[in-house]
Amino acid sequence: MASQASGSKRKIEDTTPAPAKRARSNAAQAATVALVNSILANPKGYPISGSEDVVRKSLVDLATYARSLEQQLAGGAIPVAGPSKAVAKPPRSQAELEEAADKLRRAAQSGIKKQMSWKPSCKTGSAKWSYDGICPDPEVFGALLGLGGPPKFKMKKFSTDEFQKLVGPIQGSVRYDTLYITSAEVTVRWSDTGEFKFSGSYGKWQPSKDY
Repeated sequence: MASQASGSKRKIEDTTPAPAKRARSNAAQAATVALVNSILANPKGYPISGSEDVVRKSLVDLATYARSLEQQLAGGAIPVAGPSKAVAKPPRSQAELEEAADKLRRAAQSGIKKQMSWKPSCKTGSAKWSYDGICPDPEVFGALLGLGGPPKFKMKKFSTDEFQKLVGPIQGSVRYDTLYITSAEVTVRWSDTGEFKFSGSYGKWQPSKDY
């Protein structure tokens, strides 16, 4: 009888439903995350309990949480941070490029004209002007200058006539006179960061130059 009773004994199993276990685990993890956030929010002034048992429990919870993260990381459950790849923007249509280039054109034309104020050096056509701008899209800048694509130069000179065909006629008005771009060429500088610069000379009409 004893042997039958002994043989009939079964190991007592944990019959707690799995969802309940997961709920307890999630709650414990949430509490540990809250603890981490509290410590990091006030690392120098975070209050430390005088009870050794409370401190020990906090350390055990943190160690358990750290080990859990290690295991998830090893199993690929947590994405590893790394250099993110920029999402490629859909290419603009030619009409969209032209529209954006036209806005850039009008801004540059207006900005250059505003710089054409009267200076004594305007009499000889040697006053200097320089326009700085930003164009984040190289395709738009290329469309502005009729390059057929992004610029492949850091610096390039355009004849004044060609530049004004691309950007538009540029004349400054002062009292009793009109100012023109007098340099034979306009220097264009381009940076991969999208910054660009147009520069040249301006002043009164010079009889030796054909405008």
